[in-house]
Amino acid sequence: MHFLKRIIETPILEDPTQNYMEVHRHFYRYSKGIFIGPALKISQSKTKITLKGSHEYEDLIQELVVRSIKDQLIQFEIKGTLITGSDPSNLISSLGFNWDIKRSTGQTKNYKATILDRTNRDQLLKAIETLRKNSYLLISLNVNANCKITTKKNIPQPSKKKIEDDDINQRIQFCTGYLVNSENNLEILIEEALPDFRSEIPNDWKSITILNNYKITDIILPTNIQDSRLLRIMAIRKGKLIRTVEIDNEVIEKQYSFVV
Repeated sequence: MHFLKRIIETPILEDPTQNYMEVHRHFYRYSKGIFIGPALKISQSKTKITLKGSHEYEDLIQELVVRSIKDQLIQFEIKGTLITGSDPSNLISSLGFNWDIKRSTGQTKNYKATILDRTNRDQLLKAIETLRKNSYLLISLNVNANCKITTKKNIPQPSKKKIEDDDINQRIQFCTGYLVNSENNLEILIEEALPDFRSEIPNDWKSITILNNYKITDIILPTNIQDSRLLRIMAIRKGKLIRTVEIDNEVIEKQYSFVV
């Protein structure tokens, strides 16, 4: 499940650092204030659905495209990178992959795996769901013209712009996915990407843009941690998720008070 869907379904997370680290980790970098969050643009033609997303939507785009593959056994190539904060060797091996892993030598200790492999639908879906909990999986694949993903290989720097100055069209070039336009694929797309706007979506829509912004109003620091870096990571954020959806020319906004 994408972390924003989890917040929509359960805005007040019980002990997020222990129970929902896959959500909590997306908020490490935020202090108090208003911040630009992930953006996603969806468009459809008679035959194809196009997904263009910023960083932190790549895992959802991957999931939706890979789920659309009907043949469970067909093999296809994936390439790209995996970026994570802890050694992923055992986890990658348990998923049935053998990727070249290197540890960074800079101040921020992380691991990067170079991906060049062959896989199938079910194996990759399991990897996407498992790795999204503590990693960023940045992969590209091309099964056919109506089933492909292109993702940039490096994570962009967090935006320091104000919301009103946000260049959405530039940000959503981070990951692009294509899948066949079918009733089943559209149903899964709406359920996973914008379940909270289901009743507002007309049958004949052409383009939908989803903006997610955060207003952090309070930070709760753990009392048993002295290390400043770990203190920032384990701090719980309170605030609001502001979701703005533009369906063709109609704009709708919903807000969720969250604890993450």
